[in-house]
Amino acid sequence: MTWQSGYLLHVTIPGDYYWFVFFATICSYNFHWYLTPLSKNSAERTQWSIQHKSAHLLFYFAGVIGSVIFFYKLRQHWFALFFATVLTFLYSAPKIPIPFFRYFKQVAIGKTIFLTTVWTYVTTILPVFVAGELHFNHEMKWFSASRFFLVYAICLLFDYRDRDEDKEEGIRTFVNYFDETIVTRLFIFTIVAFAVFTMALLFSNVPIFTVFIILLPGIILCYIFSEVKKSVSDYLYYFILDGLMMLSALLMALLPI
Repeated sequence: MTWQSGYLLHVTIPGDYYWFVFFATICSYNFHWYLTPLSKNSAERTQWSIQHKSAHLLFYFAGVIGSVIFFYKLRQHWFALFFATVLTFLYSAPKIPIPFFRYFKQVAIGKTIFLTTVWTYVTTILPVFVAGELHFNHEMKWFSASRFFLVYAICLLFDYRDRDEDKEEGIRTFVNYFDETIVTRLFIFTIVAFAVFTMALLFSNVPIFTVFIILLPGIILCYIFSEVKKSVSDYLYYFILDGLMMLSALLMALLPI
């Protein structure tokens, strides 16, 4: 996804940044799952995490070491990188078993907004900073908004699946506040916003075939929406839904466009 931003926005992203994203992702992912408690509604993936906490801890420390090394190499951009670190931390903060962090469980919609913002910022906006391109043209604005709404739509479905677990942990999300009808309307609004901002790329001289490729994950998401709501399959969520985030990047890398 980071590569796609550089390719589409015509910027050269340093190799050190790719490594920073890699290790930071390993770090935050394993930190989050290490803190995830077992509940009566836990999916198979959560049960596996509970049984393999030592593996999560090992990968977490490996991620920390790698992140620190490449943070240092990119230290001239320390503030922008630190901002991403704070946003990532806020996503997992409600799971930390310390009284101070209980407040974060009460912040409505925070969980999804933080996660979506991190994905968008780290893979779309921050690469431009690191590449030394400080000019935010319309193409970047449209693409950043497009990515935000696609990722948010996917995260919304994860929230719907995890609604019982979040209630049990006291974590508030949009899904826990509203009924199914409103959640569906929010999903539709998000997909429409994704489509509008993606189509806006046409006004920045992005080829129509490229725009279609970027739109494709949203089209697939609409097609499987009803089925996803009925399922709790880890394979569906962690392979299909997560895979949709990077589908257009893979296609752009493989197809001659």
